[in-house]
Amino acid sequence: MPPRVNAKLMQVKQASMAGRILIVDDVATNRIVLKVRLTEARYQVLVAEDAATGLQLARSRLPDLVLMDGCLSGQGGVAALRQLREDPATARIPVIMMLSAGDPDSRLAALQAGADDVMTKPMDEPRMLARLRALLRSCGMTEEMRVRDAALGPIGMTEAPGSFARPGLVALVADKPGPAMHMRSALALHMTDSLVIRSRDTALGVPDDPAMPCPDVYVIEADLSGKGDGLRLMSDLRSRSATRHSAVCVHLRAPSHSDAAMAFDLGADDVIDAGLEPREVAARLGRLLDRKRRDDQLRATLSDGLRLAVIDPLTGLFNRRYALAQLGRIAERAQRGDSGFAVLAIDLDRFKAVNDSFGHAAGDCVLIEVARRLSLSMRAGDLLGRIGGEEFIVALPQTTASNALALANRLRLAVEAAPVRIDTATAISVTISVGLAVSGPLTPAGAEPVAAALARADRALLRAKADGRNQVTTDRTAA
Repeated sequence: MPPRVNAKLMQVKQASMAGRILIVDDVATNRIVLKVRLTEARYQVLVAEDAATGLQLARSRLPDLVLMDGCLSGQGGVAALRQLREDPATARIPVIMMLSAGDPDSRLAALQAGADDVMTKPMDEPRMLARLRALLRSCGMTEEMRVRDAALGPIGMTEAPGSFARPGLVALVADKPGPAMHMRSALALHMTDSLVIRSRDTALGVPDDPAMPCPDVYVIEADLSGKGDGLRLMSDLRSRSATRHSAVCVHLRAPSHSDAAMAFDLGADDVIDAGLEPREVAARLGRLLDRKRRDDQLRATLSDGLRLAVIDPLTGLFNRRYALAQLGRIAERAQRGDSGFAVLAIDLDRFKAVNDSFGHAAGDCVLIEVARRLSLSMRAGDLLGRIGGEEFIVALPQTTASNALALANRLRLAVEAAPVRIDTATAISVTISVGLAVSGPLTPAGAEPVAAALARADRALLRAKADGRNQVTTDRTAA
């Protein structure tokens, strides 16, 4: 990975470890108390006494999280939050809005304006710190994906284009269907997403039926059939490949700051307290669905980018960078074992004449078809890559000289077997020349370097060309 990318990843990890928190509150006592608590918890703390100063610090210092009072004098906390979200530099900074108790309209307005959570003053310290850790953890993982994606350059995703967001799927997991049905009925008035009821067993089952896709969000009762069963179910879901990226929201039937703190530290994305209004619950689930969609898009584009970084776009084979790296790993494994490996250097015969006579489009067709024929003739576990214009490489782990020679001739005959059809009127006969180098098991003198094996295969290829093409020539000097 490029040094600048490594440096950026290190900055992201250091930031998530140190945790720079910005407190925006116009009450001096609140700022002092919060700063003391957060400093004792080993966070770096910035403070602002009004919205304007808070916005300026957020843009200049880029904190990892903002704790903002919702009743700031002047423009107010919600208005300041909207400005944070509208600025690309600060749009992704997680924000916890601090509000007074008994104000459901203000809580909902803060969530709709982009708050990641709303906490009631005075805040319970263990729960607040657990919530900070959970947000810093999840946002840090997302930011690391963004850095890795940006490292892929043009094939990565700078910003996903706007598109229609499919309805999300929320699974309500409860021990008894009655409370879950009541919650579903209440949430359906405020959500257009699909709401399904699942038992613990069906939540853990991996559905094979496309009509039962994996939920985007699980809402799990903290205590299913017994104390802590919901948290254990959450851990199970996190450990399974089918559900590990789903968001998990823990539902507390009774108020409990200690249970909420434990849920956050065990991996919950949010905690729904007993008695929250359905519209606030719907808003919280909506934010989890939005984040899940964004993270899924990042994962998909990152996966595509990584695939394109190692795949030759014309033939679909591995490219030179990946193929040579894998050859090095094959050689390393050979050093630890008692069998050798072989390298085939393959070149299309008189390929320039194909381009000159039929055009580069026809040449591309030939390369694609040759790559297909080579792929079909390979053994499981062998490596095939395109390393240049008409040059291919094959690496054969754990093989003998006779087996490698037999495979090389099979590849040659597969290419020669039939002309490559370009169109209904044009078919081009194609052959290949192959240079084979076999590296024997580790000897007291040590294993042969990869570069030396490649050089021998190239020399054998040149002799195959000089001796008339369409043949396999073996270099055995280090076998």
